[in-house]
Amino acid sequence: MTKGPKVPELAREMAAEFAGTLILILFGLAVVAQVAAAGIGDHDSISWAWGLAVTLGVYVSARISGGHINPAVTVALAVFKGFPWRKVLPYIAAQMLGAFIAALLVRWNYTEVLHAFDPGLTQKSQAVFSTMPGNGELPVGMWGGFRDQVIGTAILLFLVLALTDLRNSPPLANMTPFIIGLVVVAIGMAWGTNAGYAINPARDFGPRLAQFLTGYGEAWRDQYGDLYFWVPIAGPIIGGIIGAGLYILLIGRMLPAEGPGDGEPRPEYDVD
Repeated sequence: MTKGPKVPELAREMAAEFAGTLILILFGLAVVAQVAAAGIGDHDSISWAWGLAVTLGVYVSARISGGHINPAVTVALAVFKGFPWRKVLPYIAAQMLGAFIAALLVRWNYTEVLHAFDPGLTQKSQAVFSTMPGNGELPVGMWGGFRDQVIGTAILLFLVLALTDLRNSPPLANMTPFIIGLVVVAIGMAWGTNAGYAINPARDFGPRLAQFLTGYGEAWRDQYGDLYFWVPIAGPIIGGIIGAGLYILLIGRMLPAEGPGDGEPRPEYDVD
């Protein structure tokens, strides 16, 4: 049987990042729509669904692309783990597109519910798709949201590196995506107040763009009228670099070059 043309490596990786991020956002946005607009579920529903969404998205894409599904992860791995810089922008583009298409699907499927809940498509339902300081209700401003995103994403990347470092004690039997999902559940339950724990530029920007194109005229601004869209982009990128750097400083460079018990040499981080 004649085989078809071989798909270039980068194209395969971009397809995987697109698909993984698509799955992430399909579940993540849909649960917020269900809770906020339909009144089914609560904060815990949102935290658990987002965590499971991360788990499923990583499982979908990990074998082909590494399962980044988050520009903050991609950039941090390029800075500290040798991920090729030439792939950073293609990965981010695939992640953004996956998030955008997923948001359009959620927006379409929940059209009737959203219009019944918020006929004017105002900031009352904006948090279904994109984040706002204090979730649009609490007295948190732009810089409070920025601080929150830096800290939350730093926690995420610190733990992602801890869970994927073969020289440490990583989860076995392909359980790493599940444990990373639990990390996101924990972040949602503990760090969801000040800025809605985007901790992922694609998770916020792709849906925000879809939101704007489907009737939300104030999608780029927060409840104070300030341009807020850049906060869940810059905050996670900076926080991811800080968190990954702290892991290497405090843990990574202290570990032996061999993985636990296997006797196989592992490359050490270049921290000099």
